[in-house]
Amino acid sequence: MGAGHAHPLYRRGDSLLHRLPAEVKVACLVLFVLAVVATPRETFWPYALFALTILTVWSIGRIPLRWILPRMLIEVPFVVLAVLLPFAEGGERIAVAGLHLSVPGLWAAWGIVVKGTLGVAASLTVAATTTARELPLALSRLGVPAMMTSVLVLMIRYLDLLSAEVGRMRMARLSRGDSPRALHQVGAIAKGVGALFLRSYERGERVYLAMLSRGFDGRMPELAGVAAVPRASVSQWALALLPAAAAVLVAAGAWVLR
Repeated sequence: MGAGHAHPLYRRGDSLLHRLPAEVKVACLVLFVLAVVATPRETFWPYALFALTILTVWSIGRIPLRWILPRMLIEVPFVVLAVLLPFAEGGERIAVAGLHLSVPGLWAAWGIVVKGTLGVAASLTVAATTTARELPLALSRLGVPAMMTSVLVLMIRYLDLLSAEVGRMRMARLSRGDSPRALHQVGAIAKGVGALFLRSYERGERVYLAMLSRGFDGRMPELAGVAAVPRASVSQWALALLPAAAAVLVAAGAWVLR
């Protein structure tokens, strides 16, 4: 666990957002996402205010759009699902460009896209300003059970290893004449996915046994230099929770003015 002080989504910087304790950023993220999810999808103006809040936070954290927007492509599968909903859902129909689309499906697609996009953007904001080393201490200070903290931290740590393993397997296939774009190679790709699963499972067992032999008791050890970080002050909590408080007020206003 000594490697990887940062993760692939971390952007080095010295902004106010980077200097805030990780626990306040995680708490703000959770409250912001809950406010977004609780906002009625039939009301449009709250989502514009949510987006403006995120853009303001990006400005404070000095996170450029050209850096964060490509990383938001992670939500593409959900967008594809949302596009299919107006065709698959039942209920009232409406004609749009010659297509008969489901009204409930359109509302569901809108809700998935806008809420998912805002949630991903907020999550990437925290990830871009928080290192992996800060997460265990932050989660423990927020009262998250030790087992959940361990699982999350190990998952972040070994995503890099799995990505490297996928790259090596792909290079091995290409060196043996594999063409990933050819349909007849679907079987080979499926076998590769199965092999990756087995390797990951076996590696997880070996790592877990190695950790037990070194005295692992279910709690992640505190890393040197990170445990010495002082707890967030009242002023830091107040400052960090401003975006979340604004989101909660917007969500409440949306229900009142609905």
